[in-house]
Amino acid sequence: MYKVLIVEDDAVIASAVQKHIQSWGYIAQCVRDFQHVLQTFVEFSPQLVLMDITLPFYNGYHWCGEIRKLSNVPVIFISSAADNMNIVMALEHGGDDFIAKPFDLNVLTAKVKAVLRRTYDFGGQSDFMQCGEAILNTGSAQLTFGGQTVELTKNENRILQALFENKGKVVTRDALMTRLWETDSFVDENTLTVNVTRLRKKLDGIGMTDWIQTKKGTGYLLNEHGEK
Repeated sequence: MYKVLIVEDDAVIASAVQKHIQSWGYIAQCVRDFQHVLQTFVEFSPQLVLMDITLPFYNGYHWCGEIRKLSNVPVIFISSAADNMNIVMALEHGGDDFIAKPFDLNVLTAKVKAVLRRTYDFGGQSDFMQCGEAILNTGSAQLTFGGQTVELTKNENRILQALFENKGKVVTRDALMTRLWETDSFVDENTLTVNVTRLRKKLDGIGMTDWIQTKKGTGYLLNEHGEK
């Protein structure tokens, strides 16, 4: 079931859009805190975003740009500022479509369905996990921290996913081996150690030094403060 995030500060419009989208079987959530839109995006992990342009604190172009640092999730701009300049700016800032206000709710839903079909008939969905300022996109196997993004191998993605799920807690080597065993290749103790070593180097490269800590004879844990 697809999830749609609605970034619209007019409560009446946001509520009407939410109810209409839900009536078509989608899960819809409206942003309430317009100072932390990206935080809501990460927590909700939607497959599509409906984005107004004029918002409190920062405009829709800003938030679309922030989302684009993490994800290629489609963004449809909705705005009464439907002149050519705003339409061009919306697309140049990473938008996938533009709908002018006032709009017919059935037309809006049709566009939402078309963009979802276009996007996900040919690709996978994105799922986000967060620890402190670090954001893991398990769908694209990318880790973002401090405005920098690194690409992860399949094994590194699986290791981090297990650590993010249990942040602050020790994940045993056996548990990680089981997670890596889901791949189609044989994994032994040495392979796990090599993967963790390479992963640590990638994290060091974006400022996440000592985030993965070794608990001798047990396993590893993720500590966002990097404290040994």
